[in-house]
Amino acid sequence: MLYPLSTLALAPVLIGQGRYVRRVTPSLQEPEGDRQGSLGEGPELRLLILGDSAAAGVGVTTQQDALAGQLVRELASDHRVIWRLLAETGHKAADVLAALNASPHNHYDVVLVSVGVNDVTGRTGNRQWLTALNELSDRLINGMSATRVIFTAIPPMHLFPALPQPLRWYLGIRAKQLNTLMENLCNNWNSGVGSLEYLCISFPLEPGFMASDGFHPGSDAYGMWAEHAAASIRKLA
Repeated sequence: MLYPLSTLALAPVLIGQGRYVRRVTPSLQEPEGDRQGSLGEGPELRLLILGDSAAAGVGVTTQQDALAGQLVRELASDHRVIWRLLAETGHKAADVLAALNASPHNHYDVVLVSVGVNDVTGRTGNRQWLTALNELSDRLINGMSATRVIFTAIPPMHLFPALPQPLRWYLGIRAKQLNTLMENLCNNWNSGVGSLEYLCISFPLEPGFMASDGFHPGSDAYGMWAEHAAASIRKLA
């Protein structure tokens, strides 16, 4: 009940703060660099990185320093990684699903998903959120034969330095709610084919871990994310 009551009680303040944040926060572009390729030697691993601006690498200047570049390099030490990045700034879960459905029908072994921040700010409902995640999982596992789909937890928005209070607190509550739904989906998924994993990482919000906009990951955060994701992926080998 806390979230809907807070929405009603704080609506004027939250709307005003939301407009202010959009006006003053720097608009960072998606980094330059390859969005698909192959690297390394060893057993073949087909990898898809899917999602929103964080998946796309916003916060750094090149894909080499973003999630895709750092994760592929981690995995290439013991795999021939055939990889693709399908991500775009502003995408909610439903948009990610639509982009996936419009993409070529390829096979992937592992898919790393980053989604949810825009669903928090865009006030996606619980039912819409779960429907999109279920359909996305089904498409990846049953449609693209993915062995493992790893959903990255929505970051701790209640700690984002770009957000003033009480907006920071309010968005943090919603992020935790959507994370709980995501985690439950992963824990209870039983398709008989592939599996889902919920990946939660505790990023220290220090210089280097946050981009200049105070909202997106920095290079160090992408590196930590890549290390945790690679460790999870290697469990399948």
